[in-house]
Amino acid sequence: MPGGAPRPEEGAARGKDELGSRIKEQKIVVDELSNLKKNRKVYRQQQNSNIFFLADRTEMLSENKNILDELKKEYQEIENSEKTKVKK
Repeated sequence: MPGGAPRPEEGAARGKDELGSRIKEQKIVVDELSNLKKNRKVYRQQQNSNIFFLADRTEMLSENKNILDELKKEYQEIENSEKTKVKK
């Protein structure tokens, strides 16, 4: 269907793939922050800017773990909804 509107299941698959790649990226961030030496400095980029501010490493690690957990939860919800659609 060139030029046609994507079917809903195609959009869900793309969303699931995008979410999967975001989870992979977030895992890398968490791993990198976890493996930093205690005395290393961490900087946070100001949103929509090229300005960086010094941030607390443990706080950044905690925030990024929470983000990863939320992404995993969202991914699991998508998988569960797909399974219930298949059963119907």
